[in-house]
Amino acid sequence: MKPTLLLSDLHLAPERPASAAAFHAFTRGPARGAAGVYILGDLFDSWVGDDQRREPFPREVVASLRALTSAGVPAWVARGNRDFLLGEDFARATGATLLPEQTIVDLGGMRTLLSHGDEFCTDDVDYQRWRAWARDPAHQRRLLRLPYRLRRWIAAWMRRRSRSETARKPAAILDVNAAAIDDAFRRHGVARLIHGHTHRPAHHSLVVDGRPCERIVLADWDDSGHFLELDAAGLRTRDITG
Repeated sequence: MKPTLLLSDLHLAPERPASAAAFHAFTRGPARGAAGVYILGDLFDSWVGDDQRREPFPREVVASLRALTSAGVPAWVARGNRDFLLGEDFARATGATLLPEQTIVDLGGMRTLLSHGDEFCTDDVDYQRWRAWARDPAHQRRLLRLPYRLRRWIAAWMRRRSRSETARKPAAILDVNAAAIDDAFRRHGVARLIHGHTHRPAHHSLVVDGRPCERIVLADWDDSGHFLELDAAGLRTRDITG
């Protein structure tokens, strides 16, 4: 039985060639033997609209994904906080399917909730206010009507601001809120949640309303590539470099 592969928070960008090399090695290598690939947000460090595909670096990433899906491996991509403007042109170019904010799938015989994960960081009130603004379709349409170069400038300014604000915040509020996690398990009736965003890879066991549950946090790609391999035999974490 082929495994399903899950990854998140690659933050691909021209200034991070090692991560890009690991991604291309992933799509040419282990991904080719997968039942499917789920990228749970922040594939790119910044995405200001699907016209960004014209630039050389994202064009190479799109080509890697297209080669994977053309080889018969289905791929799904969630929007993260860095690439929330991924659109249907990107999906058509890559052959991937864009996921909604939260998705329930059967993985290894278990109903599993998939998410980027930032919606669970409810203690960070300022971030949640920005997130609600950024995910609003009307605001997104207004952003996409701006000239491309202006959007690039805004994205760079927002990244600098985000780094500065994150450095000043207590570490505790940057992680998920326990009540928000319990509520997600309760509302969706699942026993497993897989997400990224927090850059705190771990496998958590918890009990919700008397039911044993597990929460798996995917690793970010700051140093090399990391992905989760999942099938009926269980879960395994894998690393990959370029």
